[in-house]
Amino acid sequence: MADLPAGGLEVALEVGRIASAAGSVEQRAAALLAPLRRLVPFEAAGIYLLDPDLPVHIPVVSCGYDDAVATFLASPAHTDELERLGLRQRRVPMRLGDLPAAREQIRAWSEYLWPAGFREGLGVALFTSDGRHLGILGMNTDTARHPTEAARDFIGMLAPMIANAVDPLQSISRLAGMVDDAVAGIVLTRAGSPLPFPGLPPHPLLVAGSPVLVLAVEWLAAGRVYSSFLHPQPAGHADQSYVVVTALACPTDSPQDPLGVVLLSPPGDLHGLSARQLEILGLIVDGWPNWCIAAALGPEPTHRQHSPGTHPGQARRTDTHRGRGPGPASRPVHAARTAGRPRTRHQTSTPQQTLTSRLSRAGRENRW
Repeated sequence: MADLPAGGLEVALEVGRIASAAGSVEQRAAALLAPLRRLVPFEAAGIYLLDPDLPVHIPVVSCGYDDAVATFLASPAHTDELERLGLRQRRVPMRLGDLPAAREQIRAWSEYLWPAGFREGLGVALFTSDGRHLGILGMNTDTARHPTEAARDFIGMLAPMIANAVDPLQSISRLAGMVDDAVAGIVLTRAGSPLPFPGLPPHPLLVAGSPVLVLAVEWLAAGRVYSSFLHPQPAGHADQSYVVVTALACPTDSPQDPLGVVLLSPPGDLHGLSARQLEILGLIVDGWPNWCIAAALGPEPTHRQHSPGTHPGQARRTDTHRGRGPGPASRPVHAARTAGRPRTRHQTSTPQQTLTSRLSRAGRENRW
């Protein structure tokens, strides 16, 4: 490693303070540029986060680039070029002279940066401490003397702290602390795609396209801040009881912020209520009138059979509806606890078209 750059320790302390400060991702990103400029006297710089749904880097903060350069740096073509140059795979900061290709072969330099007057630059991929790739930090100077080798290496050491400062999940993790007994969880992107939640394992109920996530996406997209409901474990799961599904909306300070998080936690004491009773109770809590509940659920199917050793007064109930599982325990249970926007009574004459009844139908058809 080259010598420590002048003022390096002071810069490191300031970057650490910014990373742990309150505020939005944009505020922390903007604050980072001042100490970094003491290491590299850049003419232009930016911190970009990789869009979780599209192959583009979205600028969280950017300064000094003209419109043509800024547009290219946030394009899929630039993201593809970064991949080909191996900036993410190498996980080390690289200057123009460190790249595995000549300047003339790099579109960003030959068509945009060099014609704009830049003569050197530095790029480093940003990874969190748990290994998630967030995006990239880029700087450009008008002289080949900067960045120095010492500054390049030192910024590489600061990269994890910089990543922590601009990690959208930093505040989300604190938000999810509201559910302190969560046993699984995912993060929902704005397109509704599930991403791993740091520190929590995945779960079969939280895979892309599952009825639970379809319902959570629709609720969060409709503006609900918090929703919670009971749901049975999927067929074949070791624990055949229920889980509490909690959907929490994320702040919407920037386009990089996820839509929300979905967490699973133990149900607590269900007081011996059956699946049918829990489903009806949930509909009552959510404000459904009796006629809506009756239309949505219908009569509980029974088929009385007598078998040797069975008293004629006893009945063995089997599900005779096509496409249903072996009994009510396989059906999802309607929200027993919901919060967020004020509840209103369902006034539609076809309650099967509501969100909760769609979830119920999906579970009854066992579409996991």
